[in-house]
Amino acid sequence: MKLISRYGKRIGFCAIVAAAMGASLGPAARGEGNAPAERLIGAALGGGRAYQIAEELTDGVGARPSGSDGAARAVKWAVGEMRALGFKNVHTEAVRTPRWIRGTAEAEIVAPAPQAMHVVALGPSVPTGPGGITADVVEVATFDQLKALGDAVRGKIVLFNPRPMQRGRTFEEYARVQAFRGGGAVAAGRLGAVAVLVRSAGTGAFRLPHTGGMHYDESVPKIPAAAVSAEDAELINRLISSKRHGAAVRVRLVLTPKFDGEVESANVVGEVPGHERAGEIVLLGAHLDSWDLATGAIDDAAGCGIVMDAARIIAGAGRTPKRTVRVVLFMNEEMGLSGARAYATAHAGELGKHVAALEVDSGGGRTAGFGVVGAGGVALLKKIVAPLATLGAATVTEAQEAGADLSPLGGKVAQFSLEQDLTTYFDWHHTAADTFDKLDAMDLAIDTAAVAVAAYGLADATETLPIVAPTRRGPPQPAAQPAVSQPGASAPASPGATAK
Repeated sequence: MKLISRYGKRIGFCAIVAAAMGASLGPAARGEGNAPAERLIGAALGGGRAYQIAEELTDGVGARPSGSDGAARAVKWAVGEMRALGFKNVHTEAVRTPRWIRGTAEAEIVAPAPQAMHVVALGPSVPTGPGGITADVVEVATFDQLKALGDAVRGKIVLFNPRPMQRGRTFEEYARVQAFRGGGAVAAGRLGAVAVLVRSAGTGAFRLPHTGGMHYDESVPKIPAAAVSAEDAELINRLISSKRHGAAVRVRLVLTPKFDGEVESANVVGEVPGHERAGEIVLLGAHLDSWDLATGAIDDAAGCGIVMDAARIIAGAGRTPKRTVRVVLFMNEEMGLSGARAYATAHAGELGKHVAALEVDSGGGRTAGFGVVGAGGVALLKKIVAPLATLGAATVTEAQEAGADLSPLGGKVAQFSLEQDLTTYFDWHHTAADTFDKLDAMDLAIDTAAVAVAAYGLADATETLPIVAPTRRGPPQPAAQPAVSQPGASAPASPGATAK
């Protein structure tokens, strides 16, 4: 299959690169050592299907919010796709997920001068009521500033407008700003606010609001919560700062979401059985659900395509590894991790036989290598992925965590992550622009090659990665903002997970 990059260039020349691998890789990479890396890399570059799989999931299935008809279509699609790819033991595992229906979102500045704003409801926000809420706005950049306002918050709409998210230490930056998205409604509601607006957790400035998950505390009044575009957050800041016309900034907000209980959904599981230690498992995960503003290409159809194609390539490598490679497509990563917790519960008796777990949930950017939880695993993984140096994908560093869906496995299973280029990831993440055109076929092929080599190597190696409990990327939420369950969730998310 010839691949097409986002720039419209055919990259069938990857097959030529793959053919040259035998000359550039060492004996181990040519299948004379622990893993047939040459064949794995060649198959990914010369005939990879990750791009095609992601296209089918985004354009063919569409948006897949937890509990929706789209999520049900995705489960059915994934079962059929895994069987078509030749996986064994393909099955679903039951997950109870919340069903939250977005409805509509409108907002406008009504004083000092009328101006439309761009907002989206955060999941699972409560509605404003059909007439909306009109109130003065108070702006804060931190939870401490909110607390200092005290009674001045009562009856107001609170705008959380933290320092803008910067590129670079991307997930640390994301953890910093998403704390206000996750816990802002509880903090403001406790002081008597009537609604919250949160500056979008993203790096793009395209007047695209970024949705995402938030939580309520049953002991605090539930107030409507919405994300506002970066440009509109800046506008409110300027109006408040200048005290233009001497008037307060007044906003009208209308949100019409509703929570429609729980529905039965599923994780989807398929395997490439090992030939010697089939009861031992290397888990490759991604999440099947998406937000509903777009079709979830970078979050996380790309990850689904990468792990499914990596397993397909391993199955066709000539000699399957000693251990089983298991692909798990988790349901409901975005609004409560109920699929991740369901997997950890259903497989509690065999977690000791999981020798490693990887989740690909950082978009479709090209990888430079891997992160492994715990410094003790760096040397082994470096040895296994050394053949990827030709692709610039052999770097291995210590990581604090490896993926939200792996957090319920923390301290029980060794974890590692694919470290991808995140330059533009948070431009489109959780927005209406998270569509298939953001993916690049060449990047996905290289990502797939990397995952296939690492997974095969770990599934076939004599040594195993050490088990180290993951820790949070970036600062935790303040103690006053406890993580609590989403409506319908059975337990709170692990405090070690960075919510996406």
